[in-house]
Parts: sequence; C-alpha cells; structure tokens
Amino acid sequence: MRKALFVYNPVSGGHKIPSELDFILSSFQDKGILAQPYRLTDTNSDYLINALQSGTYDFVAASGGDGTINFVANLLLNNDIKMPLGVVPSGTCNDFAKCLGINSFKESIDIILQGNTIMCDVGYINNSQYFLSTFAGGNFVDVSFNTNSELKKNFGPFAYYLKGISELTNIKSFDLKITADDHIIEGKFLLFLIVNGKQAAGFPNLLNQADYTDGYMDIILVKKCSNINLASIFFKVLSKESVNDKNVIILKARKCELTSKMPLALTMDGERSELFPASIEFKQMFLEVFVPIGENK
Repeated sequence: MRKALFVYNPVSGGHKIPSELDFILSSFQDKGILAQPYRLTDTNSDYLINALQSGTYDFVAASGGDGTINFVANLLLNNDIKMPLGVVPSGTCNDFAKCLGINSFKESIDIILQGNTIMCDVGYINNSQYFLSTFAGGNFVDVSFNTNSELKKNFGPFAYYLKGISELTNIKSFDLKITADDHIIEGKFLLFLIVNGKQAAGFPNLLNQADYTDGYMDIILVKKCSNINLASIFFKVLSKESVNDKNVIILKARKCELTSKMPLALTMDGERSELFPASIEFKQMFLEVFVPIGENK
C-alpha cells in the first residue's frame, strides 16, 4: 500500500478541513493509499521535516491557503526532498491551486488520486525563500491584510476589491527601481506584482499568456495615477479584460532586482514578507506538483 502525508492547516477556510478529514482519508484509502494526517501548528517544523525526510511517504498533500502551500513547498525545496506535492486549496484566493488548474477542494483530491504530475517553476528571493504564485509590494498589500475575515468568508477574493476601492484616497505611491534582465525602470508606482502563472490576488486570467513552466516571471507595475484611472484598472481586472493600460507596465524576465528608498508593505503567497530589497530569480521546472490530466501550462 502506498503512503502519503496529509499536512493541513486546521484554521484555514473557516476550519473546513478538520470536518472533511474522514472524507479525505477514506478517498485515499479507497485507492490503496494510506494517508497520515499532520496538523500544522505554530511550533517549529522539525517533526514535519523529519517525517518528509524519512522515506516513508510516496508524496505529500498540503491543505490550506497559499501561505500554507508555500510553507510546505519551502520545506521540500530547502531540504532537497524529492517528493510530489499535492495542493488541496482551502484558503481565500488559492492562487497557486488555480494556476495549476485546480478549482475546488474536492476536485483537488480527485486530481491527486489520478497521479498526474508536472514540474513547475518557482521564484527564489534573496537566495533564501521560494514563492509559488505571487510576490507583491505597495499599500494595496496592507489593504489585503486589513480586510475583514467575515468579508473574505462571504465574498472571497472580491472582498479585496471592495476594501481596495474604499481605501483609494489613502493609497500612496512609492519610488521603485527595478532591473529585469536587460530592462531598467525607475519611477513612482502604486503596486508591483511578480507573478508565476495566470492568477494573482484571486483574480483569474490576470495574465492570459503566463506559463508556469517557461522559466520566466511576469512583472506587473502599476504607475502612480489618479484614483479614476486606478479604479478603471480594477474594473478591467474584475471584467477579466486584459490588464493592458497606459498606467500598467508588464515585463517578462528570468531575474530581477527591486529597490526602494521607502519602506514597503510586502506579501509573498498571501503572507507578510520582509524580503526587501529583493533579488529574484526563477528556477524552471523545479517543483513536482499534481495537476489535472492534460494540464501543462
């Protein structure tokens, strides 16, 4: 019988996963896989690292929001543990899961049981930490952290848009210098996004041509602009239109460096970050993940 380690965040998604444990374990067991639950806590991760390194398990499945998936992926990559990662989304945005073509919690279990995997890109910041979907900076990041949990529960990613619109008058620009491969850009900006895949901040198809296997990051820079122009950009994103706009710069690069004279609020895969100034490189096809059959971008 094959064995899997099922790592879950007990508070993610309104404490949903603990009530679904029997369904999850029985689903694996019906397919001849013995799944061992591992409950994530705030204590150190030595026990989890030891379990992953033990050679006991054929793969690991991680359930939670983007931050939880990031945490488990970093344990694998920083400790050179070669093991497929199953993504079981139970957060607000679930950006990485949706970039992989995984749209729901129960669908993710079926995808893992089908056993189809690919190697995907990951971002690497300051030679210390990996990210899977998004690294971002600016006042909008603070907006996301200050969004009411009940609002997120009821409206999902749309809650960030509602909160962002309400805070438009408080959004301040920041100076930024970015060196992206052969490009050097300096100016005043409201937001930067380093994206791996088509989705960021809960908005699908933000970048229709993005590819999480090509070794390139997609960089989105929102220039300092009027509140009306900023609201127009938001509307385009919500309408699933192209983010092409005179106030938006979009680049592709394998490596980039970002610096600013001002302190910035930062987020990496939905969690606060302090990795700035940031030197980022993309490692092509570096992490093995379960994806739907036929999914390759």
